[in-house]
Amino acid sequence: MLLFVGAGVGTTAVSLDAQNAEPNPYRTLPGVWAPLPDGREWGSTSLVEVSPDGETIWAVDRCGENNCVGHDDLDVVFQFDKRGRILTQFGAGMFEWPHGIDVDDDGNIWIADARGNEDRARGHQVIKFSPTGEVLMRLGTAGVAGRTQTTLDQPNDVLVAPNGDIFVGDGHPGNGNNRIVKYSSDGTYLMEWGETGSNPGEFRTPHALAMDRDGLLYVGDRSNRRIQVFEQDGTFVRDFYNMGRASGITIHNNKLYVADSESSFARNPGFRRGIRVMDLDTGYVIAFIPDPETDPGRAGTSAAEGVAVDNDGNVYGAEVGPRMLRKHIAR
Repeated sequence: MLLFVGAGVGTTAVSLDAQNAEPNPYRTLPGVWAPLPDGREWGSTSLVEVSPDGETIWAVDRCGENNCVGHDDLDVVFQFDKRGRILTQFGAGMFEWPHGIDVDDDGNIWIADARGNEDRARGHQVIKFSPTGEVLMRLGTAGVAGRTQTTLDQPNDVLVAPNGDIFVGDGHPGNGNNRIVKYSSDGTYLMEWGETGSNPGEFRTPHALAMDRDGLLYVGDRSNRRIQVFEQDGTFVRDFYNMGRASGITIHNNKLYVADSESSFARNPGFRRGIRVMDLDTGYVIAFIPDPETDPGRAGTSAAEGVAVDNDGNVYGAEVGPRMLRKHIAR
């Protein structure tokens, strides 16, 4: 089966089979990597990121379940060393459904909370924390869903550019806000682009964000089964369709890592769940870490939904369905 990749000039045909058959140059550690304190079991997680020096890993647990409602006593944000030992923890009573994460160049942690409750004044926000857990900034209005300069509605992910500008992928449902919102470093609204649809610059769940060394913004447009690339003013650059349903994305050493947690016969025929690695210089998929779940028809979410890479090239997957943080060692 062939799939056409890209938009306009330079569109090429690639084999779908090749996207599932690339080598796996990683060794997956068995079981849960990085245990939680006091024998606590992991809940669902889609949030994992590496610190600027590549030496520590930040991850967020949904309170042992798939949300944090009723679990105000549990810390949810954890910093681990590469051996999985906890260095820092905080975030109790702060979130409804933590969903996306970024760590900026100063080491601050940004977390998107993709559900909300107005009575509890939580969610529909992005919160910036210091490395010790102090709240430094909030984007959006706590618990209030909307599509204005001061409200968000189920924000999926957040990314901080090297110059401090902030990008938020807003709208978890396929028919939701479906926009990218840009703020200045002090949280001032600057602009936005996007609406529901499948044309360039339109989205059906802008689920994940990443930025390359040239400052281009990559958006995992999950329900459209593509990745769109933009300049920071929203100008469309290109898109490609050979990475599955992009739940999580990150860029490391000019390689794009895409966590596909949802592909199946029903949702995305021809693709398997797992983590794909693309060489951005060539546009080719060069590696594939398959989902340990071998049933290609399995419904729901499996495999990694969030992905990060440390300075040794090891890959971390945050898994919603299996409820664990998994580590893949570079061979």
